[in-house]
Amino acid sequence: METQTEKDNILRGGQFIVKETSCEDVFTPEDFSEEQKMMRDTVKDFIDREVWPNKERFEKKDYAFTEEIMRKAGELGLLSVAVPEAYNGMGMDFVSTMLVCDYISGATGSLATAFGAHTGIGTMPILLYGTEEQKQKYVPRLATGEWFGCYCLTEPGAGSDANSGKTKAVLSEDGKHYLISGQKMWISNAGFCDLMIVFARIEDDKYITGFIVEYDPDNGITLGEEEHKLGIRASSTRQVFFNETKVPVENMLSERGNGFKIAMNALNIGRIKLAAACLDAQRRVTTNSVKYANERVQFNTPIANFGAIRAKLAEMAATAYAGESACYRAAKNIEDRIAIRKSDGNSHQEAELKGVEEYAIECSILKVAISEDIQNCTDEGIQIFGGMGFSEDTPMEAAWRDARISRIYEGTNEINRMLAVGMLVKKAMKGHVDLLTPAQNVADELLGIPSFDVPDYSELFSEEKEMVAKLKKVFLMVAGAAVRKYGPELEEHQQLLMAAADILIEIYMAESVILRTEKLARKEGEDKAIAQIAMAKLYLYKAVDIITQKGKEGIVSFAEGDEQRMMLMGLKRFTKYTNMPNVISLRNTIAEKLVAENEYCF
Repeated sequence: METQTEKDNILRGGQFIVKETSCEDVFTPEDFSEEQKMMRDTVKDFIDREVWPNKERFEKKDYAFTEEIMRKAGELGLLSVAVPEAYNGMGMDFVSTMLVCDYISGATGSLATAFGAHTGIGTMPILLYGTEEQKQKYVPRLATGEWFGCYCLTEPGAGSDANSGKTKAVLSEDGKHYLISGQKMWISNAGFCDLMIVFARIEDDKYITGFIVEYDPDNGITLGEEEHKLGIRASSTRQVFFNETKVPVENMLSERGNGFKIAMNALNIGRIKLAAACLDAQRRVTTNSVKYANERVQFNTPIANFGAIRAKLAEMAATAYAGESACYRAAKNIEDRIAIRKSDGNSHQEAELKGVEEYAIECSILKVAISEDIQNCTDEGIQIFGGMGFSEDTPMEAAWRDARISRIYEGTNEINRMLAVGMLVKKAMKGHVDLLTPAQNVADELLGIPSFDVPDYSELFSEEKEMVAKLKKVFLMVAGAAVRKYGPELEEHQQLLMAAADILIEIYMAESVILRTEKLARKEGEDKAIAQIAMAKLYLYKAVDIITQKGKEGIVSFAEGDEQRMMLMGLKRFTKYTNMPNVISLRNTIAEKLVAENEYCF
């Protein structure tokens, strides 16, 4: 049983920016239990056997094949990992559900989208907001794959502004049904769904309401044609039209007007799961790129021997490794918070909702960072393959097309950047995260004389961890000054929020990869983690560059005169290495390991 002290030591959402974290307090992929490793291997085997050899069928828009694979996943229990045993689920912990989402999603975005839409936004709203009767009636069918779910939120005029939807729900004269009329678009799984989570507005309510709607074409539900998309080609995506569709009043989800809250909380879970869904894609793209680079001979040598190619492979591996580090760190934080809620007497529903909501900032950070990393990874994969990368005969062009949607759905990356900083500022105003005191301390430090002592950096990552602490000061300096200047109006300065978000994102990702690698090196020995150490140092170096650029952009855009000069001096001080890393040497160390193993091997 956890003590109150242990509970208090678990970092709250967003607190990473103001507190130091020990490597022993983060969960890493090296900490997977034997059961989790078995689950991972089961999923990998399923994908390698059923999906990877049939990639061409997905690219040729074989929607029936996607449905077939989903049914097979249901038979294996893979659709039920996040569902409690009481509803025919496996009742696995949050980290394990992330693990399944990670490894089932890497071969094709079509299956990744179908899986995510069904197990996440298609099932979780009922599980987390439904009555006991609703859960007993619908969740077991969804858990086994007997039924498939979809989520009808977006409309032609309601995208990022989800609450502006025009779909109406009108109570029938006898008071027994709601009649839903309206149009939804970009609905994943619409072509083979049995159940829809539909959001509509009752009368002139301020907020939309959620409904559970069984798909029945004879009940005023019409589907549009399959959309022609850049990627995820075998993911069924259609418009859905409702014309006085009768929905029993008992199928209202949660309370009237609670739909916007349901939608936002479902997206929090969706964001971290989407980040996980990009991880194995990065591993596979990197592995395929390494294999091709080892096989492709030019100028009488494999192109894997060329520095230009080795640099790309190293960067691809480093971002994949960092993404894993950050994803599973956050997943375990959520899992621990859920456990605390349950031990305090919360129901499963409330514990999971509040547990994920607590780390909504981290969910947005991960969604942005990893969706952009997979796009860059696939782009470099095409470049390594050269002309063949542009051809449909190799998997790179499909991977690149599939990756593109990740920056759009579950809230665009622009929205998520602004959310991450906005939520952090709100937490500070509510007193949940003390930003003001550390920000004031940084402001005071800028007025003091800096120390010119050279610390002892002989211990592994001692300088890198000091750099992370200084990067946090950059965020506090920039964000603190911006809050002081604009107050509640800060949210109107979107470009400033975006710059601050990039600083926040890079800090979380860099700290996560350093802590993971420090923990690994302590356990296995530094000599067993040479490439991982190189990846952590390389990622931090790149993060410092981004933070320097974004910090400068923010400072020169809202500060003037002496304040601007002072903050720019602070930026220079807080982003300065004592010992600059040899970047080319780091990349070569990583590439040598990849080329020797002929795969992503971390």
